[in-house]
Order: sequence, then structure tokens, then C-alpha cells
Amino acid sequence: MMVVFFALLYALGSMALGGMLILARLSGGYSVFVLWGNALGQQPWNYPGLLIEAPWGIVELPFLATWSMLLVSVGVGIGISVGLLIAVRLIRERRRAASTPGTVASIAGLTPAMIALVTLGACCSTTAAATAGVGLVAQASGSSVNNLLVNNWYLDVFQVTVVLVALLAQELVLEVYGGLLGLGGISIGELAPAPPRVGRGRYLAGGALRAALLIAGVTWSLSMMAEWTTVNPASAGVGLWFQWIVLHQVVAFLAILTALFPRAVADWMTAGRSVAQRAVRGLVLLAGAALVGWLPPVAAGAGVAGFGNELLGALGLPASWGAVPPAYAPGLALFLRWGFQYLLLGGFAVAAALTPDRAFRPVRWSLGRAESDSTRDSVGPLAVAPPSSSRHFPGADGPPARVDVPVRSGGIDPR
Repeated sequence: MMVVFFALLYALGSMALGGMLILARLSGGYSVFVLWGNALGQQPWNYPGLLIEAPWGIVELPFLATWSMLLVSVGVGIGISVGLLIAVRLIRERRRAASTPGTVASIAGLTPAMIALVTLGACCSTTAAATAGVGLVAQASGSSVNNLLVNNWYLDVFQVTVVLVALLAQELVLEVYGGLLGLGGISIGELAPAPPRVGRGRYLAGGALRAALLIAGVTWSLSMMAEWTTVNPASAGVGLWFQWIVLHQVVAFLAILTALFPRAVADWMTAGRSVAQRAVRGLVLLAGAALVGWLPPVAAGAGVAGFGNELLGALGLPASWGAVPPAYAPGLALFLRWGFQYLLLGGFAVAAALTPDRAFRPVRWSLGRAESDSTRDSVGPLAVAPPSSSRHFPGADGPPARVDVPVRSGGIDPR
């Protein structure tokens, strides 16, 4: 019931702000029209659509925007409900309320809702009555507000993607800290988190790096489709496809997978023994170096450009030097694009290909252990205080011993 309530609340708010729901007093009764297209044949993703006229207002239900709104609303309902249930459980267990895992899980529970609220109404924008979230999406994708309003299918894809990624991150956090929330038959009072094996500053820095990689990776990956609103992918040349696949998707997926599955990606990249691993590291190195570096005028003219090319374009140098006009005029939006989507993603890709041990060291900090401790589970140790009468634990005759055991989604591993 909670999921349905918040999903309906978000859907109605999104429709009202996006122009799909207009409340007004109209003369006449109820009328329902099925729209199969427009005379100019534009925006085919909006059809077939439904138009409802009633005495209390007008409801517009374009095809793609309606399904996107339903998916996002369900994700928001799940995210808010999970966050509230976690918060209620932590309030009941005041002794655990200030713990790091509980705080992280509570914030992660609200993450899908926070992301969706930022772009509230964006997926429903069929007119210029769009919200400020459209401008945020445009800046994150290297496009313009007018372009996205004309090609509003990208707004649907963008919002659905980021909410699904947020739900995936929420699911991972719940699997990791589910035992602390009473899942799998484990009581909160039986477990206490062991302090991280790295300093708190490094712990927070590693978490911030993973968050930055996730945000930059998702927006950089989706910016490829933003370019499709101005360039027909069916008629694009080899250079543009190389830019989209290698410079966009390779580095973006490396960042996203590292943020979501840090231990698995770090172990796979540091091994580097098989031919496939070496080939992937070579491709990652090529993509990262091209993204942070400078490409010759021939490549820049074909659509393959890196940070150096855009920097030369911002300085007003000619195209014969390989200069490419940046997506924005010099300002905060351009500097954020260079810092996060070019330098951060490209630099991390180069470091991950050349020196993976050092590149993934800050990521391992967020796991609460030193980078050399690669044999333990990525969930992190949990200290269990055994009863003083137990003879199965060392130190039963003295103070209760602390035994580190990994926690799985189904309970404590018997090993």
C-alpha cells in the first residue's frame, strides 16, 4: 500500500508539472480521443496517444512518456517505502540508529526518490511547460533545453535509466546490510559493525569516489543518446561510432561497474593474466587516453575528440590544430563536464589500465579495509559478541571474544 501511495503521488505530481494533467473548468462532458499521429509526422514516440477531456480538466497520455512515467513512479514508490521502513526500524533500535551501515542503508533507500524528484516532470514534458529538471538533464548530457524538448524521448530514457541504476544500488546495499535490518533471521542486536580497517577520512573519500564515478559514468553513457537527437545514428560515420562506443561507453561502463561492484572489478582488472583481460585493459587504456588527451585534426574532423581538443576550441584556436567547439560556453557547466566526464573518467580509465593496484586502492578504502586485504568478502567483517558461557569460541573463560564473520544475504556464513 505504501508503494502504491507514493507511486500515485509521484505520478500525479509529475503529470501536473510536465503538462500531461491540466486542471481547469471546462464546459461539456467527457470525451476520449485516440491520437495516431500528427499531420507533420513528427515525434512518432508519442503515438498512439490518449487525450481525455473532462469538466475538471485535460489529460494527455503520450505513448512513451506514459510508460516511462509508470516505471519511474514504481521505482520512486519502492525507494521511498524502503527508505521509510529502514528509518522506522532504526528509530526503534536507537542503539543502532547512529551506526554507519544503518545510515548508509537509509540514505540508499531514499536515493531513487531523490534522483527522480530532481527531474520531476521531465519524463512527461510534451510541451515547453517543462521543469527545471530538463535544464539539469541538458547540462549533464551536453545538449540544450530546446533540443531536449523537441526530442523529449531522451528525457524518458534518461530518467528511467538513472532511477533503475539507483534501485540497483539500493538492492546491493540491502543485500550487504540486510542482516543489520533483521533480514534473514538475524536480529540487529546480535551484530555490531567492526570499525573500518582504514581511517575514516579514507573511508569517506573512497565512498565519494565511487559516487562520483557512478554519476559521471551514467551521465556520460547517456550523453551518447543525447547526441542522437542531433545526429542520425543510421547515417553516422565510423569516427562518430568510435567516439560513441569507445570514448563514451567503455569508460562509462568501467566507472559504473566499479562504483557498483568495486571488489569484483578490482580483482578482475588486477589479475590481467588471460588474453581477454589484457585486451580489455588495452581497450580501456585507448579510450581513457583519447578522452583526456588530444587527437589530431583528422580524427577531430571525423567526430573523435578529447579534452585537449575541446580545450583548444574554448581558447579560440583554429580547427587545423584539432580544436573542437565545446558543448557549452566557458562556465560552471563546461568545467563540471570537463572535470567529471573527461578528466575523472578518462584519468581513472588510464590508471586502471596501467596501474590497476593503485587505481583501485581508493575504491577499496570504501570497503572498510586496506587495499592489500583482498581475500576477505567485500561485505566487510561484522563483530559477533558470543555468550560468555559458550565453549566454542576462544577466550570463553575470559572476556567475550570478537569473531569476524562475513554476512550474506541469507544469514551468517557457517564457515
